[in-house]
Amino acid sequence: MAFQHPDPASLPGFAQIIGDAREAGGSGTKVAHVYPATGQVTREIAMAAADDVDRAVAAARRAFPAWRAMAGDKRRDLFFRLAALLEGKAGAFVPSLVAENGSIAMAAPYMGYDAAQKFRYFGGWADKIHGRTVPMWGGAAHDYVSYAPYGVVGVIIPWNGPLFAATMVIAPALAAGNCVVLKSPDLAPYSVMLLVQLMLEAGFPAGVVNLITGAGDAGDAMVAHPGIDKIQFIGSGATAKKVLARAAETLKPCGLELGGKSAVIVFDDADLKGAAKRGLTGAVSANGQGCVNGTRLLVQRGIYDSYVETLAMMAGHLKVGDPFDPATVMGPVISETALTRILGMVVRGQAEGGRLVTGGARMAGDHAGGFFLPVTILTDVPPTSEIARTEVFGPVLVVTPFDTEDEAVALANDSTFGLGAYVHTRDLRRAHHVTGQLEAGQVHVNGSGEAMQPNVPFGGWKASGHGRLGGSEGLHEFLQPRNVWINLAAEA
Repeated sequence: MAFQHPDPASLPGFAQIIGDAREAGGSGTKVAHVYPATGQVTREIAMAAADDVDRAVAAARRAFPAWRAMAGDKRRDLFFRLAALLEGKAGAFVPSLVAENGSIAMAAPYMGYDAAQKFRYFGGWADKIHGRTVPMWGGAAHDYVSYAPYGVVGVIIPWNGPLFAATMVIAPALAAGNCVVLKSPDLAPYSVMLLVQLMLEAGFPAGVVNLITGAGDAGDAMVAHPGIDKIQFIGSGATAKKVLARAAETLKPCGLELGGKSAVIVFDDADLKGAAKRGLTGAVSANGQGCVNGTRLLVQRGIYDSYVETLAMMAGHLKVGDPFDPATVMGPVISETALTRILGMVVRGQAEGGRLVTGGARMAGDHAGGFFLPVTILTDVPPTSEIARTEVFGPVLVVTPFDTEDEAVALANDSTFGLGAYVHTRDLRRAHHVTGQLEAGQVHVNGSGEAMQPNVPFGGWKASGHGRLGGSEGLHEFLQPRNVWINLAAEA
């Protein structure tokens, strides 16, 4: 049975929104967007060029003085209005989310609700940004700290979760009083088109949020642009190095949320089935293309064989297929190039000692036109192998045994990444002890990602980036402190 293809009429038509002007595309080269489940084109979109970036920045700079001066309660009310609109139209995002990167329809409506929660949370901060007074010594003086927005924030987001990533950044950036130029990814452009249209519908002033759709050259123009005061980049470490090198030319501050190779530690006292089910989410969530997914499974030797058997059994019952089918729990990877790269890593993983338990080959039959790989599990993987140390960004899990608690921590921390970590145990003492030693920006105990809420900080250690999105920490990423000292001493 042929898979359903996205209806072009259901997809947003405005690849650029600059000020209040809605445009079908930019002035650059046309790029064909490919639906990953069929390999067929959904639409050709003209990418943004440098002049489009110039126009978007100019619109943001024009809007900034009035937006910065708007009373906090007025900004708050706009956020709440948008949140209600996003909740009411959560289902409208489904065609865009599925079409752009093969996200499954079963989970797609949640992204609209999640976006609403981010705007509601940060809208609540908009009228609560305050400073503090500082006691002084050495003479009569009054000292205080106040906070000001940067100005225009350039936001570059990845293809694996554009709506999730965009709202994670622009909600706190706008609440802090900044304006935004947002670049949607050429591989997954649709959901943020709809988001920005709804923002204008909710009453956000023209120019406060500007959208361009482009590839790497548009991102480079944003990073280099003198009218952009800060860059927030979400993506790969390789691209982040280019962003930082370009930003260094103007000493532009950059926030970075990058990749990971998150460890899942399963102790022998864990709930075996629960830990296996949650371990499987590392391969399934975002079709295995999530930066914080737990894909490096470290399992205590006493339950190792049972855990692997349970994991493989559960993987065999997953429905992989048409993303539009409500019963599908995993769709395709993003492209032919990505699939070829992933399969090459699996082959090399076996050559380095890994044992293939499930998957490992491109799916055929009804799946042949798309970029499908079933859940792939490699066991007995040496910790030094490429596939145990490098982010795969696909539905691939690697499993390695350990004996002691100290060994588990050492294996988990033996990584250049430090985004997430997961611990499964019934022992509360062990949970606290182990989490306190793990080198990761967020650690989940007996969970698999449930704490990805807007009121908690999210970000990485080491090569997984720096800065935080979410919570009060995320708000302050987009505020600059200003210290004011006033001499109160009587003049002689």
